[in-house]
Amino acid sequence: MEVALELLWNFTDAIVQLLMQPFYYISILFIMLMYRRQVLLERKLFHVRLHSWGLQTWRTFIGGLLAGLSVSVVILFLGISLTAGAVVCIWIVAIILLLFRVRFLCFAYSIGVLGVIQFVLGFFPGFHPAGMAGTAVDTVRELDIPALLALVAVLHLAEALLVKLQGAGFANPVFMESKRGKLVGAYQIQAFWPIPLFLLIPAQTGGELLPWTPLLGGDGWSAGFSMAALPVIIGFSEMTQSMLPQAKADKTFRRLLVYGIVLLGLSLLAAWWKPLMIAAALVSFLVHEGLLWYSRLEEQQNSPMFVHPQEGLKVLAVIPGSPAQEIGIKAGESIVKINGISIRTKEQMHAALRKNPAFCKLEVRNLQGESKFLQRAIYAGEHHQLGVILAPDPDAGVVLVMKPVSIFQLVAMKVQAKTKTNELQLGKPSEGESARMQ
Repeated sequence: MEVALELLWNFTDAIVQLLMQPFYYISILFIMLMYRRQVLLERKLFHVRLHSWGLQTWRTFIGGLLAGLSVSVVILFLGISLTAGAVVCIWIVAIILLLFRVRFLCFAYSIGVLGVIQFVLGFFPGFHPAGMAGTAVDTVRELDIPALLALVAVLHLAEALLVKLQGAGFANPVFMESKRGKLVGAYQIQAFWPIPLFLLIPAQTGGELLPWTPLLGGDGWSAGFSMAALPVIIGFSEMTQSMLPQAKADKTFRRLLVYGIVLLGLSLLAAWWKPLMIAAALVSFLVHEGLLWYSRLEEQQNSPMFVHPQEGLKVLAVIPGSPAQEIGIKAGESIVKINGISIRTKEQMHAALRKNPAFCKLEVRNLQGESKFLQRAIYAGEHHQLGVILAPDPDAGVVLVMKPVSIFQLVAMKVQAKTKTNELQLGKPSEGESARMQ
């Protein structure tokens, strides 16, 4: 009972610590900015909003909170030595990396880099600069890198589950150039979750002992325990032109799951055999980058899915709450006939809809190549294409251009959107992009 009360008291204290740390609010603000950019991209390409950045932020906040509590329960048995100085050190490195690429905000990079720095410092035991630099060096030397890398691994296992459950809901349709230079439909899938972690750490003074022995930390737990709060942000970003968002999210889930399991195994081995620490640190960010590179290569080699077939028009996306969603049209399907008229262009589609402005009958070819017949009344004020976003024509006029994006471009988004009439800078953590008028 006394241990339970001690845990409750320390948990309350950790919540206060979390609310006093600016990094948690910075992560939420960053997420809001990214989702707002997605809405700007949708309006630029389609003149309609498919998502609400406020709702997306709320969904990731709730998902992150639940994931944070779940991960915190798991790592109660893991054991991590973490000081307030270590939290500041990790976040400072993360923010510095953020200045170069938005995707580097992931702790797989910052903690992996700190592991490499600690490894290098081990060759210079007498190096101790004066002032704040010396304090920073001491903090890095004292970091329990294997435990922190194990934390990164567990966070990516949680990220894998979040991608599986929520990832496809954050997919944004876009137009982009294929490897042959033709316009094709695609999906940009990106999501971020602010994770509040509550970590048990060895107490500096005496206190209640845990009824179990954490896996890491050894004799450090013999003097009792306390709890610290660590705000973390996790996220993923993918671009696919060859499969539906849920299929891409499922594939990303499996790869993140393997990455998390491998990194966790290496981290635990490094805790028992120190020379493995540098290998685990390198795997943390190099394999993470490798997964992104392999995903891009895979997309380049696969045939695009969202291009118009010989008969009909391919549906790239469906606007929520539209007539198309109501009657069951889905992304990836093709509209073959409207009111008995075969269609191959958007002009033919509009003409067929005008043939009977109060009612429409559609023949739609589903993903299995089978025809299904749909019908619905048409009411005044409804979307002129029934609420479907079609794959682009060769002369669509707007294409997504991939290029690196830093935090400066993210913050400058509002100014650029106002001052440029033919270009809107937009970004994503894996690469970055802009919508460009052709």
